Amino acid sequence: MGTPALALALLLACSRAAVVAAQDTERIEGSAGDVLEDDPVGRLKVYVYELPTKYNKKMVAKDSRCLSHMFAAEIFMHRFLLSSAIRTLNPEEADWFYTPVYTTCDLTPWGHPLPFKSPRIMRSAIQFISKRWPYWNRTEGADHFFVVPHDFGACFHYQEEKAIERGVLPLLRRATLVQTFGQKDHVCLKEGSITIPPYAPPQKMKTHLVPPETPRSIFVYFRGLFYDTANDPEGGYYARGARASVWENFKNNPLFDISTDHPPTYYEDMQRAIFCLCPLGWAPWSPRLVEAVVFGCIPVIIADDIVLPFADAIPWEEIGVFVAEDDVPKLDTILTSIPMEVILRKQRLLANPSMKQAMLFPQPAQPGDAFHQILNGLARKLPHGQDVFLKPGQKVLNWTQGPRGDLKPW
Repeated sequence: MGTPALALALLLACSRAAVVAAQDTERIEGSAGDVLEDDPVGRLKVYVYELPTKYNKKMVAKDSRCLSHMFAAEIFMHRFLLSSAIRTLNPEEADWFYTPVYTTCDLTPWGHPLPFKSPRIMRSAIQFISKRWPYWNRTEGADHFFVVPHDFGACFHYQEEKAIERGVLPLLRRATLVQTFGQKDHVCLKEGSITIPPYAPPQKMKTHLVPPETPRSIFVYFRGLFYDTANDPEGGYYARGARASVWENFKNNPLFDISTDHPPTYYEDMQRAIFCLCPLGWAPWSPRLVEAVVFGCIPVIIADDIVLPFADAIPWEEIGVFVAEDDVPKLDTILTSIPMEVILRKQRLLANPSMKQAMLFPQPAQPGDAFHQILNGLARKLPHGQDVFLKPGQKVLNWTQGPRGDLKPW
């Protein structure tokens, strides 16, 4: 399925000619741009529960790798809130309550999060706050938010079939979930959830920036797994076959720079690419979404029905390209058919600093970053309706519901 060398030369020549024009930025027009630039200060107050350190700080002390993996948003959100202007020390005036529990900071020797203890950790933390403060019990969590950044959020399993079988942890079914997972009409996406980007180390990315005039001489770029033989030996489940299809169709196509290798120039290479593939893996989302936006590489999103981070603020349809999983074999035709003026506009929008800022969790926090976008999302849910507060003696949640293993103490 090779593309003629002449077409390749033409595309690369066009990308070089366009790179200077693409450095101009373009503001997002309309309500999305306004939302992106909102300031949450003065619009809400958050009370941060003080939990025993076994739920948070001790877990990081035990394994510092938790600070750099893609689920680290739960840690940095906690640190940010402790010094944020929206924090209140008076729970009686709080709009929202936050429970700092790190459910993904239990890692294998290879650094992969183990979700199997997560339900027990979360149940234990909720039992703790419900016994020591009155605020959980008056709403059963409806004015509480939890950061659950695992593959399938509060379903707490990395395989979709098992995650669906488990469903959202019963005790979180009235709470607002802040999660990286988002897929339309999916049991693991609770209505009202706030979908956020996965964590990507901001300082590390900053050290790999190349000069803005660097030509984008790579047409399509991807580094990552195509088959997960360890967890999906038969090859039909991982990424629903989409990644395997990318490899089988385009491994010999000169327009596609794709490989399982992860070179030290990975970040620099993304900045030299026009399109960066962002296919689903075990879950629909990928850290490549963050990296592509930060490095101005047009994300090619291959994940049917995905719900993207901060979708009311970031115009994903305008900055990215969506390709159905079944259409992967036509990727080359789809991408080479996009008019140059459309590519240039996407690059101008991606060059907007506010777009990049919204995808990152920097320390210290900066105006308009992902922390602030989360707070903006919470502010837009206010005021709480009367149905949030339970009548005296009323119960909605079932504390004994769920798999037997989840009910063990932690």
